[in-house]
Amino acid sequence: MKRLYEARPIILPADSVSKVILAPKDPAAAFLPGHSYVVEHYAVESAGAATWPVRCACRLRGDSLEVEVDAAAEQEHVLRLHEQRAGELQSLQDFSLYSLRKDLLQRRPYKGDLHMHSHHSDGKEPPAVVSAACREIGMDFMAITDHNKYEPSLEAQRAFAGLPLDFHIFPGEEVHTPDNPVHIVNFGGSFSVNALSRNEHEVEFRAEVLKRAEGMPEFPVGVDRYRYVSCLWAFDNIRRAGGIGIFCHPYWYTAHQYAPPAALTSFLLETRPFDALELIGGYRRGETTSNLLQVARYNQERICGREMSIVGSSDSHGVRCGELFGWYYTIAWARSPSLEDLKESILNRYSVAVEALPGETPRAHGPFRLVKLAQYLIREYFQAHDTLCAQEAKWMFSHLANDAQAAGKLAALQGQTERLYHACRA
Repeated sequence: MKRLYEARPIILPADSVSKVILAPKDPAAAFLPGHSYVVEHYAVESAGAATWPVRCACRLRGDSLEVEVDAAAEQEHVLRLHEQRAGELQSLQDFSLYSLRKDLLQRRPYKGDLHMHSHHSDGKEPPAVVSAACREIGMDFMAITDHNKYEPSLEAQRAFAGLPLDFHIFPGEEVHTPDNPVHIVNFGGSFSVNALSRNEHEVEFRAEVLKRAEGMPEFPVGVDRYRYVSCLWAFDNIRRAGGIGIFCHPYWYTAHQYAPPAALTSFLLETRPFDALELIGGYRRGETTSNLLQVARYNQERICGREMSIVGSSDSHGVRCGELFGWYYTIAWARSPSLEDLKESILNRYSVAVEALPGETPRAHGPFRLVKLAQYLIREYFQAHDTLCAQEAKWMFSHLANDAQAAGKLAALQGQTERLYHACRA
């Protein structure tokens, strides 16, 4: 059915009565005096009313219809708009709304990719191109996390320094401590952790790890003491740098084995020295069983009472190569897109990991209430959001091509994604 109308706001406070405007998208669809309109309300999970649907109070307001919606509980709601003609109800359109409890109502959803590579390690494009391409597909934040290299992420920041952007590029790196198969991302840290364990610092690093290992109790069978303690060292230093330490792709299948070894993965999940688990990671189509196993393991750990923060990341090695880029990402509900607020949202488990393989329905994973909300936003909000992001990306690419108009065009677009969400929220 063609959508003739739009509803605003679509995000409402739970357990409150809100006014929702149903506005025509075309003047020809305007609501007319003398015509009779009926709006029925369905609560998807049902609460409050004894029977559904209930009829909403509504009145004409110019060429629009103002509807009172009693949004009980945190859930999705459907409004069904009818026009009464010759004593019969003729259905015109359905509208989907969502009511939120206060903690989520005060936050905004931001999309991001926390694990990506440029041509400075094993990726294909310069950091600046990777960054602009992220905005092009609707990301609000990202980091270049090249293997053993922190500088490429700073290069990405410098490429757009001083421009009026709503897009946030953070520093990062993929940390590989010597002789340790565990892949760790330093997202947002203010200095390189790799630099503290390699080259002239490697002897000092090994001595520190061995000293720390001496005072630790016996480890489970199959857990290498040095490898585990070097992970602790990495996560501690990422936190010291003010970043988030992410345990990456724990069920990566390579050379006929999982890497890292299963015993080490289990001990890391049990002790949780990391800040966030890369629940959904950059696996190609023939490798997606690894993501399935990671989700199953995460659910098992939660059953055992071991809660953990989660992210999704593409681990992309090329934005134009047709694989991984945009397939996996994070939605974080934060008070702002600043590094501190994004960190707070992830650490306090206000994030989900999303699979969005081409040609498939996107699937969010994580806490149940957030998964429900994420699926709603993917369907009802992010398409418009992503369109606005792509407009900004066009001029980011133009800036990289030395277009003198780019800064002015970006200034004109600044704030549009923020305004979109504010228009959607009561």
